[in-house]
Amino acid sequence: MGWLLEGDPAVRWQALRDLSGAGPGAVEAARKRVALEGWGARLLALQDPGGTWAQGLYLPKWTSTTYTLLLLRDFGLEPGHPQALLACERLIEEGFYRDGGINFWASYKHSETCVTGMVLSVLAYFGSGDERLEKIADHLLAQQMPDGGWNCRSYRGATHSSFHTTILVLEALRDFGQFSPHRAEEVRAAQERGREFLLVHRLFRSHRTGRVVDPRMTHFFFPPRWHYDILRALDYFRSVAASFDARMNDALEIVLQRRQEDGRWLLPAGYRGKIFFELERAGEPSRWNTLRALRVLRRYGGGQHGPAG
Repeated sequence: MGWLLEGDPAVRWQALRDLSGAGPGAVEAARKRVALEGWGARLLALQDPGGTWAQGLYLPKWTSTTYTLLLLRDFGLEPGHPQALLACERLIEEGFYRDGGINFWASYKHSETCVTGMVLSVLAYFGSGDERLEKIADHLLAQQMPDGGWNCRSYRGATHSSFHTTILVLEALRDFGQFSPHRAEEVRAAQERGREFLLVHRLFRSHRTGRVVDPRMTHFFFPPRWHYDILRALDYFRSVAASFDARMNDALEIVLQRRQEDGRWLLPAGYRGKIFFELERAGEPSRWNTLRALRVLRRYGGGQHGPAG
C-alpha cells in the first residue's frame, strides 16, 4: 500500500479511495493534485490552444484528443475541469453525426460504434452539458446486438458481438448513467445484458469451445486504449458494483497467477503508436496494474474463493 501511495497523484488518490479506507476529505484533496502535478498536469500542459491534443480528434494514436481524454478519465481528473470541457466541446461539435453517433471521417456513411462509446464516456464523465449526449446514448442503445454485446462491424454483417466494442460501450453507459440518472433503469438493463455477454464467455473464452479467444486478453495493458482485457473487464464490473458471478473465476485466477512474489503486478509492453510520455516501464512492477488488481480482488476475491466481502 505504501508503494502505491508513493506514486503519481492519479494512482495515489484511487489507492486512498479503494484500498486504504481514507475519509472523503483526504481522498478529494489527493484527487485535486491530478490536475496540478504529475501525469495529469503534464497532459493538460500539452493541450493545443484550440482545445485538442496533437491537433487531432481521434488520430494520431495515442496522442489525439479522444485518447488523451480517456487517459485523463482514468487518472480521475475531476469532472467539470475547464480544459477537459473545452476538448469535449470540440469532439461533439466536429464528430456528432446525423445518425446520432460519432463519426470523424467523411468517407464513413455511419457512426463508428467503438469511437461513439469512447466519446460518450468522456463527455458524460467530464460533465458536458450538451443535449446531444442523450441522442448519442440512444444511438448506442439501438446498436446493442441480440447476444447482448456490441460490434463496430455490425454494419458489415457481423452477427456476434466484439469484446473490444462491448467494453467501450459498457464504460460509456456506466458514465452516462451517472450523468443522466433519469435514464438509470434503461441504461442499467442494457449494461446487464452486456455483462452477461462477457460472462457467457467467462470474460475471455469461446462460448462454443471454451478456448481462449485471444491470448492478449489475459495480459494487463495500461493504458488499454480501445483494447479489451480481463483486468479491464473485472475493473469495470467492480466500478458498477456488479455482483460476483462464478463465471469470473477463470479470469480471477489469472489475476492471482500474475501476482509476483513481492505482491505486485508487472506491466507488459504496450500497444504501438505515438505517446506523449511513458507512464511506467514495460517489464517492471506497475502501480496501475497493482492498484487495479488489488481492488478487483478486494471486491471479488480470487478464483474459487468468491467475494472477499
